[in-house]
Amino acid sequence: MARPRKPLLSRDRIVEAAGALVDTEGLEAVSTRRLAAALGVSGPSLYNHFRTKDEILDAVADAVSARVDLSMFDGGGTDWRGDLHAWAHSYRDALADHPNIVPVLARGPGRRPAGLRLADAVFGAMTAVGWPPAQATRIGALMRYFILGSAVASFARGFVDDRTAYDPADYPHLGQAHLLAERGREVDEGAFETGLTALLDGLALQYEALKETA
Repeated sequence: MARPRKPLLSRDRIVEAAGALVDTEGLEAVSTRRLAAALGVSGPSLYNHFRTKDEILDAVADAVSARVDLSMFDGGGTDWRGDLHAWAHSYRDALADHPNIVPVLARGPGRRPAGLRLADAVFGAMTAVGWPPAQATRIGALMRYFILGSAVASFARGFVDDRTAYDPADYPHLGQAHLLAERGREVDEGAFETGLTALLDGLALQYEALKETA
């Protein structure tokens, strides 16, 4: 009986294996040796698809960007605030399962196709409803700062589930801080929505002022 053939090595298989390593062990875990072992191939064979580790990490980051829903920008509608709100939640959801890749995404899209499509969609939607190009650029940057920052780490889980860690003599206002860890998702998602609403409220005021002077 013939031996089963090994799956052919491909960019997609390399990106999938690298993404799994990033998710479970962090960026530093990705190496040619680790990836080759995970894929059952020799190290040099990876270089037929990627020249460097950075190229692999870029591809992993772009695979995450590709999961962000951009369909809300397709219709060219006038509800720019609602579109940004929906997009921000989709972007954060995509990052929530892959926080370790955020530092790579934070470098900017570079030449990554999905990242560039994302930037193009936001900029195009903002200029289409009358935001000046310079301000549309700033809006895209502002939203990215906010969303990526929210995905880096959990605020709530930064506190330990131990009442004795927060002695009222030292921290008079942290008497309930030990409860935050068990409510991490609720706190973090609520904080994101609070910040997003405040951000969009501020932009709406600027937009109204812009229209009045147009």
